Amino acid sequence: MDAARARTLRLLLPLTAAALVGGCSGGGSTPAPERSTQAAAPLAANDLEDDYKAVIKNVLPSVVQIDATESLGSGVVYGDKGHIVTNAHVVGREKSFTVTAATGGQPVTAQLVSSYPEQDLAVIKLESLPQGLKPARFGDSTSVDMGQIVLAMGSPLGLSGSVTQGIVSATGRTVSEGETGGGTGATIANMVQTSAAINPGNSGGALVNLDGEVIGIPTLAAIDPEMGGGSAAGIGFAIPASTVRTIADQIVEDGKVTDSGRAALNITGRTVLNDAYEPAGVAVVEAPADGAAGQAGLKPGDVITRLGDTDITTITSLSEALASLRPGDRVTVTYVRGTTTEKAEVTLGEI
Repeated sequence: MDAARARTLRLLLPLTAAALVGGCSGGGSTPAPERSTQAAAPLAANDLEDDYKAVIKNVLPSVVQIDATESLGSGVVYGDKGHIVTNAHVVGREKSFTVTAATGGQPVTAQLVSSYPEQDLAVIKLESLPQGLKPARFGDSTSVDMGQIVLAMGSPLGLSGSVTQGIVSATGRTVSEGETGGGTGATIANMVQTSAAINPGNSGGALVNLDGEVIGIPTLAAIDPEMGGGSAAGIGFAIPASTVRTIADQIVEDGKVTDSGRAALNITGRTVLNDAYEPAGVAVVEAPADGAAGQAGLKPGDVITRLGDTDITTITSLSEALASLRPGDRVTVTYVRGTTTEKAEVTLGEI
């Protein structure tokens, strides 16, 4: 049983015990006074409040605000050498940034180490280490579960050091970012969905469990088309800690990502429409002979309509289907060449 769940059970036990005492009366025994259960609820609430305060006090010194010329976001202290991990869309194309600790203090300058838009992650490095900053602890993504209480820490709307709370409302989500509004257009697998409020400026901050571990990097909020493209309340997504560590470790050690772990067909493609002007597949624009699709015989002009058991209608749906696969996996690609539907067994390459 993980520590967060154990804590939840501990909070519930006083109330459960009181209920059992009152319900186990045999013969003429007197029920337990009702006030015993009423007193337990404030105790449980106070314990949970104390947990929140302890986590915030412990983790907030690991969170920073990142100011770029055209954007503002958050970051998390990664290791003890002055590295900060954040979102690629926070750094954009800039190389130099002003960084302020979430707990306050003088701003310091940081330089870009490397950005990896394909997973919307980047690492910058502080030119000097402010007092009070400390490395974040990253948790185990495999232990993240629905219903887990989480806190989102960052600088929403420029309000440095802000904290919101919610739960993990789903795991394993594959989400595609738009390229408008500063997004990278990345398709990211295994994201953590949360009800904790994520607003502009939260990007790159910390999604934290009640053990004080960073379990994800808040990255984007869902968009509700019926609200004119506004954010859908209570639906945000964070890149899981395992992905963050994989990418950040490579950038810190090698200055770039050397092993993405992301499957690819190694094509340039575009969405095509049918006669009803509906998305109907991905047309191959380029398929290098040494790429995965090219080696399997696909050529420019072919229209991919299926990857394995998944229908492909847009370039986004193709990216999402590939996100769940690994380089080296073999998959059947269904495509249309002229008027003929054909299939090819493709050994996937790497982004």
